[in-house]
Amino acid sequence: GGGEAWRGPMLTLVGMIDDATDRLLCRFYESETTAAYMDVLDRWVRKFGRPASWYSDRHSIFRAEASVAGYDEPVSVPTQFSRASGELGIELILANSPQAKGRVERVWGTAQDRLVKELRLAQARSIEQANAVLEQKFLPWFNRRCTHAPASGNDAHRPIGKLNLDAILCIQEQRVVANDYTIRFDNHFYQLLPPVWPGQRGGKVIVEQRLDGTMKVRFKNRYLEYNAIPSPSTIDAATTDTATPSDAAKLGAPPPNPGVYRMGRSP
Repeated sequence: GGGEAWRGPMLTLVGMIDDATDRLLCRFYESETTAAYMDVLDRWVRKFGRPASWYSDRHSIFRAEASVAGYDEPVSVPTQFSRASGELGIELILANSPQAKGRVERVWGTAQDRLVKELRLAQARSIEQANAVLEQKFLPWFNRRCTHAPASGNDAHRPIGKLNLDAILCIQEQRVVANDYTIRFDNHFYQLLPPVWPGQRGGKVIVEQRLDGTMKVRFKNRYLEYNAIPSPSTIDAATTDTATPSDAAKLGAPPPNPGVYRMGRSP
């Protein structure tokens, strides 16, 4: 939350807490989104390693259902987050009740008290300033005063290894390559550039919308270069309005007869 509580914009606090130590990592985001949770997990994994499991509520970010032919009832289908956690080897455990998340709820209660005071003292007015207070004031205090030693000395976190976090913790969408080696994504068109790989035309590519705002196009295990191009409708409109007979010939269309009109011949 936000607003009047700390005289800043309405924000969402997204975070994760270590079950063994109560160690906390959290950040402010403009809203509760898949990308926000992926960003928190990305920061955690880079700092501490891959956790064995992720325990959360049954929000649609973590769980989704869809109607599938052959089934009377909707069935569970992967979400972007569940797909990413699976690729990272993190078991996704969904709580059946709010009470099951008592520990993290208590943390948010502490945050609403202590953190709001810190934000007001720092006169934070933006999301950047709020996150600076989190990283420089609140989290160091919380992880120093509110954590405890684990019952076991064995850390269940695992190293990243050769995993590409940027490629895993992102929004992935599948597209089919057209005969002219173009794809359409988010109402934009992209021309895939050479070299051309066997099976690429008519094949499927994965479009990765990464957390840093960049876009990657992957065909099997290769990343393809691409250029943004105008949509076909834009090209058609421009051709109709401005093309000359020689331009039309270049485009493969017969040049118009300048003496013939749409509704009949000129007198």
